[in-house]
Amino acid sequence: MYLTVFCTVPDLETARRIAHTVVHEGLAACVNLLPGLTSVYRWQGQVEESSELLLIIKTRQERFEALEERIQALHPYQVPEIIALAIERGSASYLDWIAESTR
Repeated sequence: MYLTVFCTVPDLETARRIAHTVVHEGLAACVNLLPGLTSVYRWQGQVEESSELLLIIKTRQERFEALEERIQALHPYQVPEIIALAIERGSASYLDWIAESTR
């Protein structure tokens, strides 16, 4: 099974560091960096608002645990958002490319 993993980060430097690392290490086939997010969330009893970037990461389910551990090691947040959604369908050639890129 293939996954799309969402992860928010506080700045472009962190986004690039995580993206380059997980692709270089074969934990992800591709990472899209989407700037311009505003996140509203509850943290330690307070409602907070922050500017963030969203990473959209494509990988295989078999690589998720290692990917999650690597993101946590590189991420500055105590509780980083790491959410995986199954890719139900996709072009065969793209899914094959994900598989080849994450061996």
